[in-house]
Amino acid sequence: MWRAVCEVDDIPGNGGACIKWGEKQIALFNFANGTDWYAMDNRCPHDGQTVLARGIVGDAAGTPKVACPLHKHSFCLKDGRHLGGEEEWRIRTYPVKVEGGRVFLDLPDEEERRGAS
Repeated sequence: MWRAVCEVDDIPGNGGACIKWGEKQIALFNFANGTDWYAMDNRCPHDGQTVLARGIVGDAAGTPKVACPLHKHSFCLKDGRHLGGEEEWRIRTYPVKVEGGRVFLDLPDEEERRGAS
């Protein structure tokens, strides 16, 4: 279900922020200063820390990515895959849309909101 989570101006260009949805933390990224928006679970699968929203946003050979601020593992913002090839480190992503200056995420139902993945 699409839910408004913030205003466009709330997220810095080429940066991210954390959105809480029940027990979940979701990293929301404003890539290319508002041109593209991405969302994924905020938890780095490498060591379980909830830090991806503070990661370094950039580009890897045309692929938008975020690098974990702790150990610099990079993940594709489009599909959550680990760009170093660790298949088990894929991160769940969420659809994002922008309408009327507001950012919307297609978020899980109430059961998933309570923390199930």
